[in-house]
Amino acid sequence: MCWKLCCCFPYRGRRAEDLSAPFSVRCSRFSARTRMRTLSGSTEPDGFKFNSLPGHGTKSAGCWFKKLFRGPRGQDSVTAPFTTDGRTSPRDDLSQQVIITFEQHLEERHFSEASQLLMDREERLFGEITEAEGLSDHAENVNKLAADYSVLKRHIEQSLQQSLSVTAGEVGTKALMSAVKAVYQEDKQDQLWKQRGQTAPSWRPNGWKELHDKTLRTLVKDRMDKPSMPPPSQVEQSSVAAHINGMGRQLKMDLLMVVDVVKGCYPPETDICNFYARLYHQTFSSRLRKIADYGLEDKDCNFLLRWVNEFYPELLQKRELASDINNEALGKLLPNELLEPLEEQYLNKQQSELMTYISRVLEEAKQMWNNGEEPTKEDGCYVSPVAYDIIQLINGMVTSAEKVVGDLYKAQTITCKLNSLMQSFKIFQDEVMKQNKPNSKAIIKANLGCVEEFREVLSKNGHLFLEDVRQNCLHVLTDMKESAHAYLLNPVHKDLKPEYLKLGTSEWLNKPLFEKLLIRIQDQIENLQGSKESCHQELIGQFHQDVTVEYVKRLLKGDVKLKDKERQEKAYMTVTDNAERLHNLFIRMGSKEEWLKEILTKIAEVLKLQDLPAIQMQVASLGSAFPDLSERHVSALLKLKTNFSRADRKTVKATLSDTLRETAAVGARPFFSKVQVK
Repeated sequence: MCWKLCCCFPYRGRRAEDLSAPFSVRCSRFSARTRMRTLSGSTEPDGFKFNSLPGHGTKSAGCWFKKLFRGPRGQDSVTAPFTTDGRTSPRDDLSQQVIITFEQHLEERHFSEASQLLMDREERLFGEITEAEGLSDHAENVNKLAADYSVLKRHIEQSLQQSLSVTAGEVGTKALMSAVKAVYQEDKQDQLWKQRGQTAPSWRPNGWKELHDKTLRTLVKDRMDKPSMPPPSQVEQSSVAAHINGMGRQLKMDLLMVVDVVKGCYPPETDICNFYARLYHQTFSSRLRKIADYGLEDKDCNFLLRWVNEFYPELLQKRELASDINNEALGKLLPNELLEPLEEQYLNKQQSELMTYISRVLEEAKQMWNNGEEPTKEDGCYVSPVAYDIIQLINGMVTSAEKVVGDLYKAQTITCKLNSLMQSFKIFQDEVMKQNKPNSKAIIKANLGCVEEFREVLSKNGHLFLEDVRQNCLHVLTDMKESAHAYLLNPVHKDLKPEYLKLGTSEWLNKPLFEKLLIRIQDQIENLQGSKESCHQELIGQFHQDVTVEYVKRLLKGDVKLKDKERQEKAYMTVTDNAERLHNLFIRMGSKEEWLKEILTKIAEVLKLQDLPAIQMQVASLGSAFPDLSERHVSALLKLKTNFSRADRKTVKATLSDTLRETAAVGARPFFSKVQVK
């Protein structure tokens, strides 16, 4: 009975050994190898299983059996309940089952299953020895298979084109997953055909992996060419900026889509996130190259650079993307040969704006002075906005430029002309002092605050400036502070000159004249009020130093003669007392120059000492503390002691020379260099 049934259908010689087996055995093989589902059920992709070779999977036997029972044009058909000797097959006891056709798989978007069916048919058609009587039927089936491959290819291509439009959990995601699986199945089949030593079908290799890459590349280009419209708040942008921003926003949304949804449709080893990132990077870069070549307005140049050096790197470093995308491997959006001209254009514009603004600030200050106006007061102190306004602008522009061009050194070049503008500030101050208008002192007191603010930012925020610019500006500011101090203190010293003339004289040694000097000094200090507290302290400190210099200079002039030990001890007591009282007054009035007291007390010790070795030690101590002490200063001091021989003076000066040779002047405070002696 089995033999008669088998003889009713054509079969191929390759399966002769199978047909010789008992029919029940062949049925069991068919049942085990045919992929089926019940009428009430459905097939779903059950993950990526690329380890089953095409033609050797569960579908091969099923397709082969359908071919055995095919209709007039080779179409797959629904099986009827199988009977043997009038009895129903035992499998009918479970449920009526159907074989899912290629067309049904396409309709349900089960592309990997459809691909497997076609590969099974391919294996049968090209893996068998065709008998002469079946040649025409074989050609017809080959043509039908080629047509089915074309149909499947179109469906997969359409699914890939919708990759960035699917939503997690929807049917589209499953379809994309199935399409991707089909692509890799077919790619593996291509590789198998390359390994075989026989003629491959005309569609092999079908190159669906290349089709996949090409489709995604086209998809990315299309989406970047037609980005989503900007929100209403950004419609004020230029067309160039809007286009760049639109592409950037599209890139961000699509990469988030890839990481959140599309990634789950691909095997991990495909690294699909970085594949998409490269496509978007290349496309965005290509579009920006064209824009850069076109020539840009300053604002558009700024915007493009910010996308290249700031926005784009920050986008890729976002937490949502950083773990899946290797941004370092992507590199910059534009090459250096295109970036450098754009950066130069941007930096030149920023530099020009900075210089223009600073010039305007200085011009406003000059106009206020010319109009006879005084600076405003805060807490009783004159203040000027010049430094604050300029510092804020420099800080903002350099900080912003570092982000825009991605390089601190390049950003610092914005301030390369700051030295010339600082010189302009100094020239303005010199003019104020020269003309000495009624409001000039108020202007200078306010300027001291500006000088301090500039020095602070140059010292503490040196990263904003090129080093040579920073150093040059600091030198200018030092000159400005010293000249301002001199302008404010010179009238004071002129008023105190009558009291200075009495220092170091016999009258000074015998009468309490120093008290009058202290009273006059205190009166003058009160007149120096008006600059901010820290600046006032520096001014008083300079005043303290000037008075001490004047004191030593008058003493070394030699008007007083200390002929004996008694007068020398009296001079010691006078100088020591003067040093203490002068120190107390200036410290009370705000001076921080406590070291000045030491100079007078050491000089007093030299005047008191009688033994040559003791005097040598004291002079050596004075020279170690103040390396600008010269032999001329020591000689003038020792000449006050008229009982001190020339030979002894020579010995002491030799001791000083030895001391100075061994003393490093680094960090020492200058003092005696300001004391001129004949």
